[in-house]
Amino acid sequence: MYSRKVVIRYTADNVEQPIICHLVKQYDLEFNILKARIFPRRDGMIVLELRGAKENFDEGIQFLREKGLKVEPLSKSVNQNRDRCVHCGACTSFCPTGALAFEAGSAKVAFDAEKCNGCELCVSACPVRAMEVDLL
Repeated sequence: MYSRKVVIRYTADNVEQPIICHLVKQYDLEFNILKARIFPRRDGMIVLELRGAKENFDEGIQFLREKGLKVEPLSKSVNQNRDRCVHCGACTSFCPTGALAFEAGSAKVAFDAEKCNGCELCVSACPVRAMEVDLL
């Protein structure tokens, strides 16, 4: 089974469409909602972990894009600016998934985008603003 975390960005024009329902019914994908900001008649976003056959996943992503939604991997949404990071570890205590942790031996903070759920708690916890959200 193939699994990926994605960020789907809605516009005011397409926010009313039952998009996730189509992913389940037409493409046999399972989903886990990790984060959502969706409002009527406004832009919004949803972070999903999608699971299913790779072919169904690819077709489902193509469907979303054809409907006018922006789809990107979650790793493009939350990033660690390694040049700015002072490796203080403040973010590690706020990360609920363990995506931010000290590297063994180096005492540097490492960011594992695959573990990240997009909650953005690290962004507000970082005193030097090394954790960033890419708002493409």
